[in-house]
Amino acid sequence: MARKSATINVMEAAARKAGRRMIRDFGEVEQLQVSQNGPADFVSKAQLKSEQILRAELSKARPTFKLLMEKSEAMVGTDSEQLWIVDQLDGTTNFLHGVPHFAISIALEERGEITAGIIYEPVRDELFWAEKGTGAYLNRRRIRVSSRGQISDALLATGILSDERPGEEEFVSIIQPVMELAAGVRRFGSAALDLAYVAAGRYEGFWEFGLAPWDVAAGIIIVREAGGMLSEIGGGTNFLRGGSIVATNDLLHAPMQRLIRDTTHSAQLA
Repeated sequence: MARKSATINVMEAAARKAGRRMIRDFGEVEQLQVSQNGPADFVSKAQLKSEQILRAELSKARPTFKLLMEKSEAMVGTDSEQLWIVDQLDGTTNFLHGVPHFAISIALEERGEITAGIIYEPVRDELFWAEKGTGAYLNRRRIRVSSRGQISDALLATGILSDERPGEEEFVSIIQPVMELAAGVRRFGSAALDLAYVAAGRYEGFWEFGLAPWDVAAGIIIVREAGGMLSEIGGGTNFLRGGSIVATNDLLHAPMQRLIRDTTHSAQLA
């Protein structure tokens, strides 16, 4: 196993501290499901607590680094070449409904390149992590993308619709041809974990629209170091900030990217 760098150790310590708090809050959410008002306000507070812990821990360890975090001030720190990109709770809807599938995601962007990242799933205590040139890992075990080379054998994942994405009819017209060709398509509600699962060989591929940098930053380096391939749905390379992503093993990227691109184009013309 590769030795964790100081950077990975900083990320892991921050994520585990926030994760411990998140697990306690998640236990409360499960109890609140039966209340008349529901747990929405409580979950917003839980998300804020996670943000506060991560911000404090990362800033304490690297006080000059800038920080980009969902629903927060975009930048702190003075070092324009070092940027933390953080999602304090990826899978909020799952958390809200008591579904144990959510994660904390932290990446480091240095001079415009993602060089390190972790995705921590606190319920299963699964830490996916990678650093440039050292491979990708799940806890202490090295991971690699799957070796399935046919879409008919592939288990794929995609995202869940939100108000900012295409309408339901258009989405169905995109996903239906993929479902007809693939072994299966899953929609589990966490882009970070979908990318981590591609890296671990649990999925052969993942695609989604309407993404922000904090949704994908850590997953990009983990997939890449696990031997996977990434692009925008249209084929571009700005998948960190371009809003869409296709991530696959090293055998299926061209056919899957073409399939998603063509079905998307057809849906837009319909």
